[in-house]
Amino acid sequence: MKKILIAALAALLPAWTAPVQAGALADLVVLNRTTGERIRAYVHRGRLYVPGTPGEKYSLLVTNKSSARLLSVVAVDGVNVITGETAAPAQSGYVLDSGASVDIAGWRKNMSEVAAFVFTPLPDSYAARTDRPDNVGVIGVAVFREYLPPPPRPPDLLQQHAPLSDAGTPGDAARESASGAAPDSASARMESFQVLPKAEEKLGTGHGEREASAARWTDFRRASERPNELISIYYDSSANLIARGIIPGAPRAEPNPFPGFRFAPDPRS
Repeated sequence: MKKILIAALAALLPAWTAPVQAGALADLVVLNRTTGERIRAYVHRGRLYVPGTPGEKYSLLVTNKSSARLLSVVAVDGVNVITGETAAPAQSGYVLDSGASVDIAGWRKNMSEVAAFVFTPLPDSYAARTDRPDNVGVIGVAVFREYLPPPPRPPDLLQQHAPLSDAGTPGDAARESASGAAPDSASARMESFQVLPKAEEKLGTGHGEREASAARWTDFRRASERPNELISIYYDSSANLIARGIIPGAPRAEPNPFPGFRFAPDPRS
């Protein structure tokens, strides 16, 4: 069993950070770190979108809605936020107790620091600066349930009524063998730890200044190799989302081919 990273959990969260209903097991919210408020999400063709402002710091609030522990593998722009690897569901993640939330404010640098998430033009994004610009503009969470061993079987009824052996003792009844062990490949894999505006350049997430963010190790065994839930939120600048019709904007005024057309005015007196 490998070790998984667990972050310090937010004990008291303001009411305005109520999560977007992004998933059944877990919720994902993008927070504006300047105001502490949730960035409004817009639904467009079945996807969630949030607008960002270049230079503005943000964080990701992941909340466990289930009755058991969950592992959340978090990726920004196709990059794992803990290890910096090109993201895959089998990688490192954050463990959340039932009902708990974690506020992920940046790329993890060590067990006590992160480099802040900051909205930035695509060329300055962490993904682009590490030669991986193709998936800039999306935040993802792969959610895994924890493996729980099956409860012990009740006494076999056949055994209770088994015939006597020659020695006058109950004979052994046939028993089903079930170890209940999940395959090794289902274990958590971790090597190190747990008027319409003009369209702008596409937005990405930069590698900001280092900030304190405590984390510790914990054990977690995945119930399956495949995520039990995948959550995605897409983002871009407000101008780009308005230009794409995702955020409702002011109606575009149609140009008039004859703007000077009118009836003859009276002459000046």
